[in-house]
Amino acid sequence: MNIQLVVFDIAGTTVRDTGLVARAFIDAFGEFNMDIPADAVNHVMGFRKVDAIKMLVPDDSNEELIAQIHEAFIRNILELYKSAPDLEPLPYAAETFQQLKQQGIKIALNTGFTRSVTNAVLKRLQWNTPDIIDVVICSDEVPEGRPHPYMLQAIMQQLHITESKAVVKVGDTRVDVEEGRNAGCGLVISVTTGAYTRPELELYKPDHIIDSLAELPALL
Repeated sequence: MNIQLVVFDIAGTTVRDTGLVARAFIDAFGEFNMDIPADAVNHVMGFRKVDAIKMLVPDDSNEELIAQIHEAFIRNILELYKSAPDLEPLPYAAETFQQLKQQGIKIALNTGFTRSVTNAVLKRLQWNTPDIIDVVICSDEVPEGRPHPYMLQAIMQQLHITESKAVVKVGDTRVDVEEGRNAGCGLVISVTTGAYTRPELELYKPDHIIDSLAELPALL
């Protein structure tokens, strides 16, 4: 397989998530007197956040409420990401990026976050330079988020990659797997460092499941 591009998810895949995303969700719902359990939040990780909120509210036709909770979530996660001392790359993320780049493989990130949240993460990690990441696409920059393939297609277009089989998708959730399949990626790889356990990921049949990004270069 001639791999030209690897697309990574952010929270839980390349960036350590110590529960900040779930906390931002739970607190946002709490502002509207709704108690959402962490397990329910974990199972909507990876989706565009406004879509995740729609899945969790009792009345998914209440667009005004969904928008208000989403605004609260963005406010909460921005505050957490700007101040949290434990916002850091997962082990071997930077080394993996560097190793793949040395092999001439492009590196991209895609995410269920909006651009404002993504930029806060990239700024903290100093990942906002082209010598580290070639392209970053956020869920509010395409018509639909995961599991639709629009983010992956936008990345391919920006990098002038025409063959989806030359693309590898790496993520930590069910919708990462589904996104990769829907885009026709040559490899879809799951990591156990995020919201889903290995047995949970096995249900969605990625090509490989790894416990650390350190295992990725050998697979490619």
